Amino acid sequence: MEGKGRKREPEGSLDCINVEFEYDDADRATAELAELYSYTEEPELRLNQKCFEEAFTSQVKNIRWTSLSSAQHRTHIMRLLDDLEVVNREKRLSAARAILYLAQGVFGECDSEADVIHWSRYNCFLLYQMGTFAAFLELLNMEIANSQACSSALRKPALSLADSTELRVILSVKYLLVETIRQELESDDSEWNVQRETFRAELAFPVHSDEPFAHLLFTMVTKFCSGHSPHFPMKKVLLLLWKVILFTLGGFSELQKMKEKKRSELGLPPLPEDSIQVMKNMRAMSPLSYGIELGEQQKRGRRSRRDSLDLYNEKDPFKSEEPSGPEEEENEDTDNIMDTEADMQERDLISQPLINLRNNTERVSFPRGLPWAPKVSDTDTLVGLPRPIHESVKTLKQHKYISISDIQTKKEMELEQCPILLGEEEVEETPCECLYRAMLLNIPHYMIALLKILLAAAPTSKAKTDSINILADVLPEEMPITVLESMKLGIDVNRHKEIIVKTVSAILLLLLKHLKLNHIYQFEFMSQHLVFANCIPLILKFFNQNIMSYICAKNSISSLDFPSCVLHELPELTAESLETGDNNQFCWRNLFSCINLLRILNKLTKWKHSRTMMLVVFKSAPILKRALKVKQAMMQLYVLRLLKLQTKYLGRQWRKSNMKTMSAIYQMVRHRMNDDWAYGNDLDARPWDFQAEECTLRGNIESFNSRRYEKNPGWEFTPVDNCLQSVVGQRLELPEDFHYTYELWLEREVFSKPINWEELLQYS
Repeated sequence: MEGKGRKREPEGSLDCINVEFEYDDADRATAELAELYSYTEEPELRLNQKCFEEAFTSQVKNIRWTSLSSAQHRTHIMRLLDDLEVVNREKRLSAARAILYLAQGVFGECDSEADVIHWSRYNCFLLYQMGTFAAFLELLNMEIANSQACSSALRKPALSLADSTELRVILSVKYLLVETIRQELESDDSEWNVQRETFRAELAFPVHSDEPFAHLLFTMVTKFCSGHSPHFPMKKVLLLLWKVILFTLGGFSELQKMKEKKRSELGLPPLPEDSIQVMKNMRAMSPLSYGIELGEQQKRGRRSRRDSLDLYNEKDPFKSEEPSGPEEEENEDTDNIMDTEADMQERDLISQPLINLRNNTERVSFPRGLPWAPKVSDTDTLVGLPRPIHESVKTLKQHKYISISDIQTKKEMELEQCPILLGEEEVEETPCECLYRAMLLNIPHYMIALLKILLAAAPTSKAKTDSINILADVLPEEMPITVLESMKLGIDVNRHKEIIVKTVSAILLLLLKHLKLNHIYQFEFMSQHLVFANCIPLILKFFNQNIMSYICAKNSISSLDFPSCVLHELPELTAESLETGDNNQFCWRNLFSCINLLRILNKLTKWKHSRTMMLVVFKSAPILKRALKVKQAMMQLYVLRLLKLQTKYLGRQWRKSNMKTMSAIYQMVRHRMNDDWAYGNDLDARPWDFQAEECTLRGNIESFNSRRYEKNPGWEFTPVDNCLQSVVGQRLELPEDFHYTYELWLEREVFSKPINWEELLQYS
């Protein structure tokens, strides 16, 4: 992590800017379309148009696509689909480019971005209706199995765009179909809505194959990371995988609805609030001051205002005294912390009002000044609770929270203990269940592959000879020779990496959230393999940078974004204009990535003592506190949650030195009434002290997977067949090549082994 000699990060007015960021499933539609293409692919956009016009004008003279009737559109699409089945590879590619041009919105006949979006939407629904997705799935399978392309890529010292031409065209068509059709608009007619649901089911459930489409894309990711197929255009594969998961499993709003429905089915009370909606209405706090407050107060020669939590800490007779020596890392490497602010800022922080919550206020009564309804996980034990709450057990029971995970864990325990009495479990065939079953055997490989790509794309990573090459689908065949071209390519490469970080973080977060809702042990299985693959230190390494610079990075050239680059004359690019960048306050995708990674880290460490200790051992507190400089409420909240997890292991001295952080946690993070985060102390704890928890969890996961997904889950309880004729008469499935080696098998297994007939006859 960060050493003491590191220079302090530059701080300016950016630290105080209130970031107006709307967290959602994805960015606005035009931004998501633009990120599909790298700037080096720009010439291919005109090539797509040329291929379409050549095929179109050979059939129709002097008429534009936008002037034809729907029946004529269908006729021409059928001709193009027929051309996809010809033997000639160049002709197939030309037809695929023509179809891609249709999916892109026939921009050559449009005057504005709105026209391009309109025709792209119309054409995508029409293309899907004509069977284009299925046709391109066959082409994709052909390219994945193309051993000639793989061997050619392996022999090349350096790969470029030219090595993935066919794959990029195929994946672009499929991405545009998925991304366009998944977005529901009020203006959509009923036929389009029916097509959307049909398409969703086709992607989620195996129809033409034995696996969901997302699983095929996961296999492409592992083939790329294993080095067998280095030419795969990984950015497009990951973008398509993300949107397929988002479409088939559902986004955050769908997750909330599914969670409420499941709680209702299990007889649990409704959720007190929608977490994301609460966070959207929270107000960001000003950057905290992280000076050593005690030292400052001694210099001033006046007594400090004591925090009520610390007062209770001293009066608690049940708590043993701590050593008064200096704390480990954060007393504090002043090279790694932010500048201190005036005392007035602390008072403002504590007293600043919250924006009134717009949603769900009628269902819950919030404690005054706090945004969250408190939760209680246990109403039986009173250990660790302050004295006033000893007399308020009624309050605890009022806020008793039972999660879906608690019910699932209890049910799984009952199924393990009484398998015959309870019978076989009825498992609902949801898209998430179907995907998990297909991924189950390879989840460890998929997690390692995604984290390898995330590591290669992280701005803090250094290029290594043994790392994977994620730039094969952005580098041109001929490298730039001028300074301006080099700057443009540099921006393109940085943008390419940012998009990959965005997609990987979104994929991991969506899978974790959906698996947790589907079954807690599916979530725990994926979580454990992420932890085993060093996901926690990887995310901390990602945040060990000037995070404000990353969020405000300007690695975009708006005039080169699609569809602007094909609708308007390109302005003259200069080195000054490229350095200045656009006028956006921040980069949406980078802030989205940061929040996703923080949410993943929260998911992995919540209620897991050994993983929380990993945060402490890797000295995450100063890294996380620097991220609080970003004045965005949602990001600050997830940082504070991670700090709250660690406070009992960091100790009392750390809390005294970071009282403003403690105040921020108290103000913004949900309270669990019997959580000792504010006064508990466990300074001597080490990660290996909690390994028994991880081992027990792993055993429970293996039992769950074995019971639900093995072919013969109840083999221990099946009756034994003792009849010799019945056993000998069973038909066994033998390998196809068995008859070639049958005589050898007889010689080795039968004739060459002595048989004790007397012993054998005793058992007959």
